[in-house]
Amino acid sequence: MPYDFDQVLDRRNTNSEKWDYLEDYFGRADVLPMWVADMDFPSPPEVVEAIQRRAKHPSYGYTGPSQAYYDSVVGWMERRHGWKVEPEWIVTTPGVVPGLAVAILAFTQPGDGVVVQSPVYPPFFRIVENNGRTLLNNELKRVGDRYEMDWDDLEKKLDSGAKLLMLCSPANPVGRVWSEEELARLSKMCSDRGVLIASDEIHSDIIYSWARHVPFGSLGSEAGGNSITLVAPSKTFNIPGLATSVAIIPNPELKERFNFVLQGLGLGVNLFGLTALEAAYTYGDRWLYEAICYVEKNLEYMVEFLDRHVPGIQVIPAEGNYVIWLDCHGLGLDPERLHAFMVDDARVGLNDGRFFGPGGEGYQRINIACPRSILREGLERIAAAAAKL
Repeated sequence: MPYDFDQVLDRRNTNSEKWDYLEDYFGRADVLPMWVADMDFPSPPEVVEAIQRRAKHPSYGYTGPSQAYYDSVVGWMERRHGWKVEPEWIVTTPGVVPGLAVAILAFTQPGDGVVVQSPVYPPFFRIVENNGRTLLNNELKRVGDRYEMDWDDLEKKLDSGAKLLMLCSPANPVGRVWSEEELARLSKMCSDRGVLIASDEIHSDIIYSWARHVPFGSLGSEAGGNSITLVAPSKTFNIPGLATSVAIIPNPELKERFNFVLQGLGLGVNLFGLTALEAAYTYGDRWLYEAICYVEKNLEYMVEFLDRHVPGIQVIPAEGNYVIWLDCHGLGLDPERLHAFMVDDARVGLNDGRFFGPGGEGYQRINIACPRSILREGLERIAAAAAKL
């Protein structure tokens, strides 16, 4: 039977960051939240049932990954992405961002350069600077309606003391799914200079029907031997609160060093996160297929609605991700006024583009992984406010 993505799930009073902390983030509680990158869909019933079964056992002691857990990761990566991953490459981490932070600590020294590519997920900046590394920003170029890497600037950044590049693949928030050719070029540029790549692929399962994701580590022995690929079921199946992800590291020396730092930080695993990951990667194929179909229709609906009612906002065409980049320059508002327009005039809670670093000014990020009735309400609020400008 089909899953019901039109069901409106009341998430209030569940300590939901998206729904219960609006006043802390936006200064008012009456905004419609469409910001944090989790879904407003129920998680797959197969995942819920697996957690419930495990919760019935009254002991929640220290735990570790089972063989079935490793098999689920291997099976998912092969079915979903055509990548034959060996179980010994897999390291469990308590989230992709912690995995990136471990990579920074394991493979760079204080003062070393770490390349990021803005506009990008805000924690990228924080984990570089808070760990005493030098942030080297290779800002993405917008060419028409498409974002591309600035290869000339990247070469300069790689040659200026870089030891690590943190790739966001697919790119959040701009929605690019990097092509195999782009990734191969990036791999060669970094390998030639001894720069390691840590690829955040947390959104890699949310790919629209017109695109194809290529895991960085699957490109070949050179890329696999010079990279760490970080994946998780969290965005895919709406389970980020269970804080469980996977680092795939084909190079045994890199894996040993990564593990050394991970263990030195005392970072453990989450019993229910392991349970949920295994269930999601084993039984989640059909649910995900239907979820992506639904979100594609949401994207189509939003493009048509804004074209008709708010031509000052342009949807940047997305190849992946359910958080979508909106170009709001056509509204004629400066960045501070744009933020106030969304929060106080439209009463919608979106992510301000400025938080994604240079290149984010004049943009907003909207989450469309929600029932269409919620999306419609949010867009109607924006249209009503825009009509008064």
